[in-house]
Amino acid sequence: MRTHTVDREVRGPWSLAISREFWEGFAPAALSGHREPPDTLSTTYRVETDWSRADATVTQHEHTATIAVTGDGNLDEAADQAARFLALDVDARGWIDVARRDPVIADAQAQFPGLRPCGFHSPYEAAAWAVLSQRLRIVQAARLRAEIIDRHGDRGAFPSPEQLLRLDLGLPGRKGEYLRAVATAALDGQLDGTALRSMEPEQAVLAVRDVKGLGPFAAELVVLRGANVPDGLPTHERRLEAEISERYGPGRTLGEVSAAWRPFRTWAAVHLRALRERRTHEIGRQSRGLV
Repeated sequence: MRTHTVDREVRGPWSLAISREFWEGFAPAALSGHREPPDTLSTTYRVETDWSRADATVTQHEHTATIAVTGDGNLDEAADQAARFLALDVDARGWIDVARRDPVIADAQAQFPGLRPCGFHSPYEAAAWAVLSQRLRIVQAARLRAEIIDRHGDRGAFPSPEQLLRLDLGLPGRKGEYLRAVATAALDGQLDGTALRSMEPEQAVLAVRDVKGLGPFAAELVVLRGANVPDGLPTHERRLEAEISERYGPGRTLGEVSAAWRPFRTWAAVHLRALRERRTHEIGRQSRGLV
């Protein structure tokens, strides 16, 4: 095992603590549950260039991210991948301009200062999650994913595509068939994060739609949260549409309000969903008499 450490300048607003808090509430990402300092984020994942296992630990020093990766594979790629799924590779100096154009997003930025949307470790893992979560509640799907990692993964890492092709998980319906299709697509390079990021988001979504079992919602998830594209538009999320109606007024559409979000449409959508989840959580606490 080797360790490789790199320092990356992070351009624009960033708070590791706020981003980590967001990710801890993002069930599919499955951050490890062990205790660590609040200014540190640690995770385990597959490096998509060679499917080796890597452990990453990220710390913040003002506008510098220190990324330490440990593993037996390509650690340069592992560090770059960590920067991508933590959105540290995005020049976000123009993010504040979105707030100036849109008071709703200004409020969201104020409530989540320095939040950078953390995504899946890779488009491959996002696609696998999309299959596992079909027709299941989020908590059920997260439990299923955790069981697969415990039984067939590598010390916290999701099974590699080669492993997934060999497994008979006994999943209901066509989930097993679709997971094998995802694994094959990953090995063929169809789910490569760098390649998907180099395409226009709409084109990338269409390319992912070619993978058996991945419909419109799943394809957008793979591109926007798997490749962590900063400026794509999720057009199949009812919760986002409901939040737009709540925040902008009835009759306002996603296409209409999102024009002011460029070039951070994904980020704005994530912030709006985070606002909705926080409000829902607080309402739930109040109804249980916890506040």
